[in-house]
Amino acid sequence: MRRSGPLSSTRWGRGVAAVGAGALPALALPAPSLWWLAYGALVPWLLLLRTAPTGRRAALEGWLGGAGFMLAVHHWLMPSLHVFILVLAALLGLLWAPWGWLVRRVLGGEPSPLRAAAALVLVPSGWLMVELVRSWEGLGGPWGLLGASQWQVAPALRVASVGGVWLLSLLVVAVNTALVLVAAVEHRRTAAVGAASLALATGSVGAAWAWVTPPEAVGRARIAVVQPGVIDGSGSVEARFARGEELTRPLAGRGVDLVVWGESSVGADLTARPDLARRLAALSREVGAQILVNVDARRSDMPGIYKSSVLVGPDGPTGDRYDKMRLVPFGEYVPARSVLGWATSVGRAADEDRRRGTEPVVMTVGGGRGAGTGLRLGPLVCFESAFPDMSRQLVRDGAGLLVAQSATSTFQESWAPAQHASLAALRAAESGRPMVHATLTGVSVAYGADGTRIGAPLGTDRSATAVYDVPLTAATTSYVRFGDWAVYAALAALGVAGAAAGGTGAVRAVRRRRTAPETPRRPVRTARACAGRPGR
Repeated sequence: MRRSGPLSSTRWGRGVAAVGAGALPALALPAPSLWWLAYGALVPWLLLLRTAPTGRRAALEGWLGGAGFMLAVHHWLMPSLHVFILVLAALLGLLWAPWGWLVRRVLGGEPSPLRAAAALVLVPSGWLMVELVRSWEGLGGPWGLLGASQWQVAPALRVASVGGVWLLSLLVVAVNTALVLVAAVEHRRTAAVGAASLALATGSVGAAWAWVTPPEAVGRARIAVVQPGVIDGSGSVEARFARGEELTRPLAGRGVDLVVWGESSVGADLTARPDLARRLAALSREVGAQILVNVDARRSDMPGIYKSSVLVGPDGPTGDRYDKMRLVPFGEYVPARSVLGWATSVGRAADEDRRRGTEPVVMTVGGGRGAGTGLRLGPLVCFESAFPDMSRQLVRDGAGLLVAQSATSTFQESWAPAQHASLAALRAAESGRPMVHATLTGVSVAYGADGTRIGAPLGTDRSATAVYDVPLTAATTSYVRFGDWAVYAALAALGVAGAAAGGTGAVRAVRRRRTAPETPRRPVRTARACAGRPGR
């Protein structure tokens, strides 16, 4: 018979509280975009973990909170994955179990000032390791990173130019940790450490704002984005192409340097459909600019289906082509299909795996005013804009403009379109290059090299064209130069702490052996002594 009582209800209550506390930080991300909430959203979860009765319980509540966070961040996938989203959230939530244990270890009880200082480094570092692991493409990619909540905060974008979104995540978690030390620890010196850390974090952001100057413009390019909007029906692919043509023609005479169509804007390989190639070439001649389209189709020269960015000029395809390298799990391929193939029967998982490209491509577009010999374009497809390393590599390869072609029509009424578009601001700030986010159905938007928005975005209710005057830059940000140094610093901090803890444990074990009272030895009975006893 199952027992019930205060202890049982407390355990269940803490579990429910952990799920809710883990979900809370999702409100800092678009579409709610309560960016300020990120700096205190982890506090309830941290308070729960530090009061866990055991390390095992803290790990469990870390897992439950992580599952809640993943469900909240990816709730818009429920119509596609159905019950499978619960399985994914539970599996990915396990990544937060070690973090939960770590929080209790360094923040539990009444931490000394030294332990508090360690917590201010180790708790954010542990969180960053979780973000790093789940950022692997096979686990869903870097979607919903805590640092990404600061995409519209200008001082935070300056910080991103120094250490990327990873440094922002470290900063946000450090502030939450300091708030816990100030609010929940009675030791005055420990609380003072937390207060000093808050002042240090504020000063660091202010220093970045003052000392990191935005990249200086060296030219301009006029970029047009074509957003056909939602088109339903059996002939939607052809209808979308025709709508794209219709919206592109009025751009003639407006002096645009490049026209960008969204992801899957062309539904057939242009080699197999020369009629489509001729229509695009005629459109390019009419507008006076090259067109970057996105082909989602089976290749005629290679086996399989690819998603490819293709540049088309007045004479047809220029030969510049980029095949998408990082695919969306379940949306574009099913990981371990022999084991997880059943997901296609309960959701909208891909019936056939897309093929991957092999390398990034930088294309040269003629006509960028002030851009020298031509505009160097770095294309990304769909959720590749979530990966900081991809945009960084394109800039290192010479890209002067980043373009992401996307389609989120499946999730039109959810938070996904706004959250996806916000990532372009971070990639622009990190790389010091302007970025254009072009979609089929919204949100389409452009950002300058410092991450500030250019003009007005095209929302999910629009079928229209927008033209953006984009300042071009040539400066190199610290993030492009030094890469993911914040990640390596966090990993080093955890490694040093682990080595120190191991060394301390060994010293304590030796001391225990030395100070343990010596056990008196029992007398050894020899055979002769036994033989001399009476009765033997």
